[in-house]
Amino acid sequence: MAVLEYPRKVVLGDITVRDGFQHEEKFIPTEAKLWVAEQLILAGFRRIEVTNFGNPSGMPQFKDADALMRSLRGSRKVAELIDDVEITAITIREKAVERAIQARHEGYGPDRVLFMVSTSESHHKVNSGLSLDDYWKMCEHWIPRIHDAGMKVCGTVSTIWGCPIEGPTELKKAVEFSRRWLDIGADDIEHADHDGSAPPNRVFEYYSMIMDAMPDPSRHVAHFHVTRGWGLANVLAALQAGITHFESTLGGIGGQPANFVDGVPVAGTGKYYYEDPTITGLVCTEDMVVMMDEMGIDTGLDVDRVLETGRMVERIVGRRLRSECAHSGRIPKSLTGRR
Repeated sequence: MAVLEYPRKVVLGDITVRDGFQHEEKFIPTEAKLWVAEQLILAGFRRIEVTNFGNPSGMPQFKDADALMRSLRGSRKVAELIDDVEITAITIREKAVERAIQARHEGYGPDRVLFMVSTSESHHKVNSGLSLDDYWKMCEHWIPRIHDAGMKVCGTVSTIWGCPIEGPTELKKAVEFSRRWLDIGADDIEHADHDGSAPPNRVFEYYSMIMDAMPDPSRHVAHFHVTRGWGLANVLAALQAGITHFESTLGGIGGQPANFVDGVPVAGTGKYYYEDPTITGLVCTEDMVVMMDEMGIDTGLDVDRVLETGRMVERIVGRRLRSECAHSGRIPKSLTGRR
């Protein structure tokens, strides 16, 4: 009998508080962000992404970066767990890196920071404001200094399967960029389908190439958007290629940083890639966790608490989100009710 092959244990990171909330057109209160981060930790997540240290004038959702990080580090709810949690913040440019390093020196900074490159020059320029050559040079300069401050570095590779600006891209170029990240000292790589361009067959093809070239699965994090509804199919394709690290958001929220917050136009990263901003978002944490649980994959998470937190995130943002399992629940295991 044929058996579907996939890893039986995974590491899941939740990035709701950063990537999820960055697309919201209203400011999410710091207390709400802190509550979500605490609940994620209490549910068993040991990798969470919580803020962006970039200029808050363009992304006011993160004007509370320092306050949120201080509150999370000082939280009594998770005081016994926080030392085992890897907290990530985004640091796309130099000043953001300097802020993260200073925060680290003051005792509340992140454990891991994230740089971003796109294989598409146009997409990369929009996100970072630099050419690819200049950005690589910047990263080579800062990675040793980040390590000296006691933080890890994640290097993102984006537009792997296509670019919303330029169109089709080459998978081989993304493999080359991934190798370059490791060569210049990055600790791991986020392989990102930032606009939902990846069909499952090409996801399997790409991650098979990655695992052939750089076979340590702990170095690779899969990041899928669901603009076209392929998110969980792509998770399964990546699992079959041997990927064990994934990230997602509660309710599948997230996407390009909002360019309109609390009734005020802001820079964000410019005009939205899609006319309808509601079609963006990531793989739903709730649905992915329940799917993996049903597949017998060990996530190390309290599934019921994850679902409860997802339902509360709907109340925080004020609308029904994409998760099905947050409402349908887990699959009952007896006639008398749900497990």
